[in-house]
Amino acid sequence: MRRRAGRGALIVIALLFASSGALRLGDGLGAGLARAAEGALPQDKGARAPDCPPLPEELARALKLREDRLSVQEAALADHSAALALADQAIATRLAELEAAETELRKTLALADGAAEGDLARLTTVYEAMKPKDAAALFDAMEAGFAAGFLGRMRPDAAAAVLAGMTPEKAYAVSAILAGRNAMAPKD
Repeated sequence: MRRRAGRGALIVIALLFASSGALRLGDGLGAGLARAAEGALPQDKGARAPDCPPLPEELARALKLREDRLSVQEAALADHSAALALADQAIATRLAELEAAETELRKTLALADGAAEGDLARLTTVYEAMKPKDAAALFDAMEAGFAAGFLGRMRPDAAAAVLAGMTPEKAYAVSAILAGRNAMAPKD
């Protein structure tokens, strides 16, 4: 009895499988027969499927317009990029010219400063070599700031002799300028 119950269950399962296969086969078979009757079976593999609609003309026009806009934008970007590259090249050239001019100016200023310094050193030596009485007369005629500049460059003994020969008011003004020259210098 037990064997019969097992066989019956197997038969039921086999029938379920068979009916499932028949349903699946029948589902595709009906559509295939309908296509064969209409002659709609594709002959080659490159043919379009019948359920794909053709590309709408509006979509094609919109895509063409977008492509045209992108082409215009690409051309504008290319022009802009070329203009930037040209400007960059011009700036680099101008910067190199300015750096060369600055170097030349520094050389010229160094020469001028050296020449001016040399002139002041020679003139200071001349004033130191003069008799203190004659130099004092010249320093009395000079503006106080100008005279203080030369006296500050002179040897202390020569400057003292010239200062002693100057009028007291002028000697005081020159001494005040000499004393205050570095008053505002930082102490730390």
